[in-house]
Amino acid sequence: MHRPILSSLILAAALVAGGTLSATPAQARGGVVVYATSAPPPLRAERIPPPRRGYVWVGGSWDWSHGRYRWVPGYWTHVRPGYHYAPVRWTHGPRGWHRERGRWHR
Repeated sequence: MHRPILSSLILAAALVAGGTLSATPAQARGGVVVYATSAPPPLRAERIPPPRRGYVWVGGSWDWSHGRYRWVPGYWTHVRPGYHYAPVRWTHGPRGWHRERGRWHR
């Protein structure tokens, strides 16, 4: 077998094998949706600082980066009058675990 063909076959096999162990990206509404291959770990306990007028606490959550979960600590964000904040949420579907970003709702 010629070397370029053998190299291509080895690369293809590695990509297929690696794809089963890492996240699967998909295009959605101008951004990239990432699917994790395993469930996120339990949330970490956080010490919430004292309340701040005009702000709401957004609790920490897990993010999927470079084939593994990474903790993102909580933070304060400005209140949006007439809205409530829906935190990050992980859902499971046929393609794996999907992280829905936190967002404001009316």
